[in-house]
Amino acid sequence: MACAACDAPTIVFSVPERYRAYAPDESAAATLCTRCLTVESAAASIDSSSEPEFARVSDAFPTTADAAVPLSLVLGLCSSLATNRSAIETLLEAVERAGTDPLLVLDRLSADPSIEPAIDLERRRHQLEQLLY
Repeated sequence: MACAACDAPTIVFSVPERYRAYAPDESAAATLCTRCLTVESAAASIDSSSEPEFARVSDAFPTTADAAVPLSLVLGLCSSLATNRSAIETLLEAVERAGTDPLLVLDRLSADPSIEPAIDLERRRHQLEQLLY
């Protein structure tokens, strides 16, 4: 699938039940753009036996679904920190529980020349740090 925002390839991933309230349209599947990091609901069904290739986003992106799925959803919610504060806090805690430092990932994504995020990652990272710590 291609990203609706920038036409780059996307990664389709399943959204576990516990995170569906935070997914676009509360869908069971979503897409993450490998270039602009836009997250959208996916209408297509997912083959649950195959793991999404989150490494296609960047070397900085977590590859395990336990960290990558909630981090992807955070990226989708970052356009409005005020509205999504509680959801972002919950998802970032899940990323940390999975053994990944979400702020470090955002730093590394900001520095990755192949990423052209739809949101200002550096600014959001600073705001998330203030929000969480």
